[in-house]
Amino acid sequence: MKTVKTGIIQQSNSSSVEANLRKLESNIRKVVSEGSELVVLQELHNTPYFCQTEDPAIFDMAEPIPGPSTVFFSALAKELKTVIVTSLFERRAAGLYHNTAVVIENDGTIAGKYRKMHIPDDPAYYEKFYFTPGDTGFTPIQTSVGKLGVLVCWDQWYPEAARLMALQGADLLIYPTAIGWESSDSADEKERQKEAWILSQRAHAVANGLPVVAVNRVGYEYDPSGVTGGILFWGNSFVAGPQGEFIAQAGSDGDENITVEINLSGTEEVRRMWPFLRDRRIDAYADILKRFVD
Repeated sequence: MKTVKTGIIQQSNSSSVEANLRKLESNIRKVVSEGSELVVLQELHNTPYFCQTEDPAIFDMAEPIPGPSTVFFSALAKELKTVIVTSLFERRAAGLYHNTAVVIENDGTIAGKYRKMHIPDDPAYYEKFYFTPGDTGFTPIQTSVGKLGVLVCWDQWYPEAARLMALQGADLLIYPTAIGWESSDSADEKERQKEAWILSQRAHAVANGLPVVAVNRVGYEYDPSGVTGGILFWGNSFVAGPQGEFIAQAGSDGDENITVEINLSGTEEVRRMWPFLRDRRIDAYADILKRFVD
């Protein structure tokens, strides 16, 4: 049985990058001390979620890859001999920025990167102002613990992205995330949104016969513009097995580290029972390439 012990780190963020990095380092050390061979961090973990406003000065926070953050996490990965999935605001060139996940191998080298493909533009989530859609495609990143199908946040709503990762041999799907409730939403609406978020990713696990790791931030972050009441990030980070079953789930009220063993061999067993890949009608899917079928 092939397994990978995985640490997920759900944490709140402050305005201090230095404080956030030190907090992340402490939490990474905790889950590695519990045996984690793979550690997954949340989306844009170095800073507050700055996309609540459109502010050109924020581009100064972006960094190249390799750069300061990859140097920091590479040293940590090498020391602790663990694979780390990070999430950074990438400066690729002047005027060209991405929301990028960087996977650090356990020897400190960069195993690969994924640039977020689907970019939202919703109230309090003005990501199109900051991020150019990715051009890395939906290709798993090979590491010592397996082929990681790394996607980012808004990508989690798109079954096409998960499927393409599965078709290229991903051993598991990973979603670093920053999602929460806007203050004007009703209690019922908040619950529907959270449950839809969980359900959609569990569905990717079922449809592809793959484990899913979703790591969200938690805690309240105010809107610097004052237009909204800010975002309360709902946490609920989780790991699901290849039939969508919960293996582990964090709460919604605070920081939480979880170390969990994921059975990668379960994919073979489940796909023998539910052979969705065998029964796909690839001869009949041409319309999927259209924006809408009139």
